[in-house]
Amino acid sequence: MRTSTYAAEVARRFREVNGDHPMTVADDAYVSTRFTPLESLCAESGRDVEEARGQMLDGLLPLPGYLRSDGAEMVPRDLFDLAVRAGGPERLRGWFVAHWPDPADGAEEWEAYLSGRYVCLHRVAPDTIRRKDELTAAITDALGAPRPDSPLWAAALHALVDELDALEPEFAPYDRLRFGGPTSRDTCIDAVRNRFPRPAEASPGGDALT
Repeated sequence: MRTSTYAAEVARRFREVNGDHPMTVADDAYVSTRFTPLESLCAESGRDVEEARGQMLDGLLPLPGYLRSDGAEMVPRDLFDLAVRAGGPERLRGWFVAHWPDPADGAEEWEAYLSGRYVCLHRVAPDTIRRKDELTAAITDALGAPRPDSPLWAAALHALVDELDALEPEFAPYDRLRFGGPTSRDTCIDAVRNRFPRPAEASPGGDALT
């Protein structure tokens, strides 16, 4: 059994991954609304918090999404759900990677998942991760050949943006520091809607982006 010193090791690993950026009052408020302290989640679910920290350090569960300014390890409320679906933390990696046709892609996404930096999704799971990638790629492709005078193109673009909007939360100001720039919401949702306002009426038809 790991001792409480592993709480400090989780915090050290978190800062190693994300940098040492201060959390503001606004950051704390955002995080407290959308995430829960690891200790509280473990208490509610009858889990041992030290065991959970150990699994994070052993690469079996993702690191916290945030460290609140009071030091609380803030995690999604469904932190343990994927491990349960996989049949236990030891089986989670294989289950997770198998959702990608290319094992190399799955392994890369697994490492990103373990970092805890998938705070860009309301629900972090292979299907939402893959769909987010598909949507951001499709939006980027559409912006590479814009046809703003086409109602069909604009309607199709906004359909993609709306779907991405439903997958992604607002992000904390802190995220723009640890990611070193704009978030995917900034570039693929807010900026797109500002640049190409939604058509007053969308004409019926198929996908005009292809």
